[in-house]
Amino acid sequence: MSVQQETLLTKYITIFFVVSAYWVVSIFTVFVNKGLLSGIELDAPMFIACYQTFVTAIICYIKQILNKQWPTKISFPETDVWDVHTLKSVLPVSFMFTMMIATNNLCLQNVSLAFYYVGRSLTTMFNVLLTYLILKEKTSMRCLVCCAFIIFGFYLGVDQEKLAGSLSISGTIFGVLASLSLSLFSILTKKVLPKLNSDVWILSYYNNIYATILFLPLIVLNKELSTIYHFEGLWDISFWIPMTIGGVCGFSVGFLTSLQIKYTSALTHNISGTAKACAQTVLATYWYQETKSFLWWTSNFIVLISSAAYARIKQLDMETRQKLPLYQKV
Repeated sequence: MSVQQETLLTKYITIFFVVSAYWVVSIFTVFVNKGLLSGIELDAPMFIACYQTFVTAIICYIKQILNKQWPTKISFPETDVWDVHTLKSVLPVSFMFTMMIATNNLCLQNVSLAFYYVGRSLTTMFNVLLTYLILKEKTSMRCLVCCAFIIFGFYLGVDQEKLAGSLSISGTIFGVLASLSLSLFSILTKKVLPKLNSDVWILSYYNNIYATILFLPLIVLNKELSTIYHFEGLWDISFWIPMTIGGVCGFSVGFLTSLQIKYTSALTHNISGTAKACAQTVLATYWYQETKSFLWWTSNFIVLISSAAYARIKQLDMETRQKLPLYQKV
């Protein structure tokens, strides 16, 4: 085997392990969070989210300390969390980050895990709409057609959940709000990252610290203090272990997402995420022994294929724009 073939083989093996790790950790994280939000007698989704962002912030802080001790082996940028200019720039992004996690947890708490992906499927549609309204960027007709199919798939999925008697109106509403929050978060991130030298780790560190603080009033507003105080398992290690695992998994998903994009591409990551969602849905129906109708599965298929097609068309549109000449004939 030649050196070039060995290098290519090594690259493929690395990609396989990175993508596999992303799938396993991402699906495991969703199942862990579903168990925490619905499987225990603690109705405190804001408290659970607050602790998990705190764990992620602590991991980032430890990494920053290790960077000072071994700068050649561990890299982490210098940060100033309480700098006034940083707060002004990042706080709006962190606010949307907090809203995204809060509404996502409320959605996951109220809907079945099998329906979770369809319930969160309008992110692409909101991305197109908000990109036009905020960034004034137009989207091609082919992408709009994909969005129309996604909306139809979402509607069909909601209709089938209703016919099955398992539709949660509040969970579906929170799913739509989570999709909206994620879209706003993505757009604001795009605008703020250049101010942070395009360093995703700095933004992640800031977001999780600020989100931990922002969740505190949400815990009070959601009337969770009394629930937490009267929770019998509050001091049990069997409660804090999965809570901490959930926080570590949240950090790991972010890390593996960055790795997957680094070793493949943004398009591959989107397609991988779509395929992962399909596997997650199948696993959820098997794990919870749920029987779904043909039209219910059709709604999932429509959303999955339309989302993958949208990602592919966006990539082709970007490549076309990059190939356009820098001048035009007068």
